[in-house]
Amino acid sequence: MLGIISFIGFTLIVAIVSWSATRKTNEETSDGYFLGGRSLTAGVIAGSLLLTNLSTEQIVGLNGAAFSEGILVMAWETLAAIAMVVTAVFLLPRYLKSGLITIPQFLAERFDITTKTLTSSLFLTGYVVVLLPTILYSGSLAISGMFDVPTLLGVSKGTALWLCVWAIGIIGSIYAVFGGLKAVAVSDAINAIGLLIGGILIPIFGLLAIGDGSVMEGIAVLNDKIPSHFDSIGGTTASVPFATIFTGMMLVQLFYWGTNQQIIQRALGAKNLQEGQKGLLLGAFIKILGPLIVVLPGVIAYYMSVNGSLSVGAPDEAYGQLVRKILPKEFIGFFAAVLFGAILSSFNSVLNSSVTLFGIDIYKEHINREADEKTVVKYGKIFGVILAIAAMIIAPFLSSLESIFTYLQQVNGIYSIPILTIIFVGFVTKKVPAIAAKIGLLTGSILYIISEFVLRPNFVTKALTNAKVSGVANPEELELVTAGAYPHFLHIMAILFVLNTIIMLIIGKLYPKKVAYEQKESKQVDITPWRYTKPVGVFICIIVIAIYIYFS
Repeated sequence: MLGIISFIGFTLIVAIVSWSATRKTNEETSDGYFLGGRSLTAGVIAGSLLLTNLSTEQIVGLNGAAFSEGILVMAWETLAAIAMVVTAVFLLPRYLKSGLITIPQFLAERFDITTKTLTSSLFLTGYVVVLLPTILYSGSLAISGMFDVPTLLGVSKGTALWLCVWAIGIIGSIYAVFGGLKAVAVSDAINAIGLLIGGILIPIFGLLAIGDGSVMEGIAVLNDKIPSHFDSIGGTTASVPFATIFTGMMLVQLFYWGTNQQIIQRALGAKNLQEGQKGLLLGAFIKILGPLIVVLPGVIAYYMSVNGSLSVGAPDEAYGQLVRKILPKEFIGFFAAVLFGAILSSFNSVLNSSVTLFGIDIYKEHINREADEKTVVKYGKIFGVILAIAAMIIAPFLSSLESIFTYLQQVNGIYSIPILTIIFVGFVTKKVPAIAAKIGLLTGSILYIISEFVLRPNFVTKALTNAKVSGVANPEELELVTAGAYPHFLHIMAILFVLNTIIMLIIGKLYPKKVAYEQKESKQVDITPWRYTKPVGVFICIIVIAIYIYFS
């Protein structure tokens, strides 16, 4: 009962503070609703960036991956810091100079309206089919496990999952659709503090449990008993082979932190370039601590499962089971509220970005060009409600997945790399024409789908068949055969990025634009850069490199 009361209390506090902070914002205008009135400061931006990213698909999924493979999966967290530095130094100044509300708006200026529409459509398809349902499913899995909802309500696991999905979806929709970006960002900043506190408490209590009351002894036990789980390099069968750090991994990070609407929209809402850059760099510093929250608990859960003190049915259940095992009951309600906030943050951030993309890039552009800003916001909200309902229907069907996080990253490649390619070429060239961007989007998506969902299964099946015919039956040897049958999906992303870039450059050489592109300056906000951006960025990159050297 205490846990439920503290859960409801903290959740209400966040809602009241968010309402108080946003009630004076004019949300009937595009800037007011979609960008929080371009008034976000560094702390709010950093908190919102982290909470948008750090939700249960990260906490549950990455800890599940760490349970299976160890700290090598920290690449998804630590390398994000470098991508955030690149965004702060190179991309954000260009975005704010043009006064963008959405990333596809840049593509309209650089190429044409059709390119913008295709890109927005790709974003929206990825959000509704992949990202939103994954957030809802993983969040429901965590909340249901922490409160033992099936026993509490006397229902089956499946029914409990459906109930949690719809509860999270409805509450998240209220924030995102009716509160606008500022409500999302303010609630994110509050929950970020709680998540950092609560998230770090989990490994601390875990280490105390296995170290007989000593955190340092707990670390020593892990290093002594499961040293293979502290190797940042990994072997050939690892889900994140070390070589991918230099190929597709960095491209995925650059897409996510530099061009993905749900993330970059927070920085686009900065009151000036200095606040945006400081927010990104502050977020990068905190991101380096991410493995303590999303990797170390999974390693602790693995050790506890090995020594028999924790029962874990599947890797993605590791985090929830660990929390129930080691967290004192008086903390359960607070931590569940913080985790609930993280779930809402990612869900409503993606939903708010979807509303923005639809309202600005599709409704205003193709459905009603004469619509005033109030009408654009209105129909954007209606679209958001429809999108949320669709995601809530799809989410429970993800229960058959083996790994939430791997599924999310692999499927995201359908739209992430094509979009990153055309934005990259758009920035570094001035005469590549619009037709090249359209071809880049289509070929990138189609080739990735063929590679991952047609060629890969066929190659793996043939390799396994040949191995079994040859008498190979050992599971570890079969895993090696599978890993070597086809290039890793992150390598495929890098190959397609290079191929698409070459195709676009060739088209630009053969059919260049008659008039070279020149970026316009909107003067929406002050774009004077923060003078310490580059030194701080270099320092962050050095820390990331040092972490890898230490654990190699």
